[in-house]
Amino acid sequence: MGSEDHGAQNPSCKIMTFRPTMEEFKDFNRYVAYIESQGAHRAGLAKIIPPKEWKPRQTYDDIDDVVIPAPIQQVVTGQSGLFTQYNIQKKAMTVGEYRRLANSEKYCTPRHQDFDDLERKYWKNLTFVSPIYGADISGSLYDDDVAQWNIGNLRTILDMVERECGTIIEGVNTPYLYFGMWKTTFAWHTEDMDLYSINYLHFGEPKSWYAIPPEHGKRLERLAIGFFPGSSQGCDAFLRHKMTLISPIILKKYGIPFSRMSAGPAGRAGEWTVRAAPADPAGSAGEPGAPPGSPFPPTRAWADASERANTCSEMKQLAPSQREGCELMQSPAPEAAPLLRVGL
Repeated sequence: MGSEDHGAQNPSCKIMTFRPTMEEFKDFNRYVAYIESQGAHRAGLAKIIPPKEWKPRQTYDDIDDVVIPAPIQQVVTGQSGLFTQYNIQKKAMTVGEYRRLANSEKYCTPRHQDFDDLERKYWKNLTFVSPIYGADISGSLYDDDVAQWNIGNLRTILDMVERECGTIIEGVNTPYLYFGMWKTTFAWHTEDMDLYSINYLHFGEPKSWYAIPPEHGKRLERLAIGFFPGSSQGCDAFLRHKMTLISPIILKKYGIPFSRMSAGPAGRAGEWTVRAAPADPAGSAGEPGAPPGSPFPPTRAWADASERANTCSEMKQLAPSQREGCELMQSPAPEAAPLLRVGL
């Protein structure tokens, strides 16, 4: 099974990239077990480049009338690499309207020389011109006949919860679709109940991620508690609120290891991002794009860790886009780690 080798068990906790054949790609659970066997979970993130013959949708020319029911404006406050993000719900719009907004002079990606230049501009301008995020849209853009890696039917235990118990938990055992623009961001957080999650970018510029290895996740949590004492006093699981942004400069200063990754079309078929449990990611979008996301149970001992979950004491006070990670409870697993996805 193809991968860019980072060592048999990935002792350096580097983000690994995998290139499965179509035959290997057919069995989702088996392939996730394989990348775990290679140590991919130790980084908290892995990239999977699907085979060229695999397509989730034949055309995207017919999606402009899709409705984004509750877009949010992301308002960021703070300075010196430490920020808090607030979400303000806006009126519904269509994908076509969102595309025009994202490409407008006010919201478009600035000119840049390379990724490092764009990353500097992101952190320097984070508090200016609040972007609009088309978040938490129930559903996906997959064609109905897509059998492999269909984000709406991954054939995991979560599908059994819906099929056998009739229980639907939106965004957990159903997929969510997102439309992002320059600087749209999800803050450092860990996934619901230490589930894995996957993201696929249908179109647009590559999406940028930061990830901290799970074995160092508690260090980030302690750092965040020190910098944001007001938030942590009200809720032990405050990173679940997806409001806390800590820059790479701060992480370096305090010796917290992290990795960067960009995943997306980049002139070819889209790429998958598999987020391991219990990893801490954060990240953003560079230009207009459409990534769906869905959690799923990992193949390792997820059930034991999930039983140690804590509830979020502030859940009822949160906006819907922040509440998702608290509705199932936050896991205090001893090696939890955060993730940041940013709009670069």
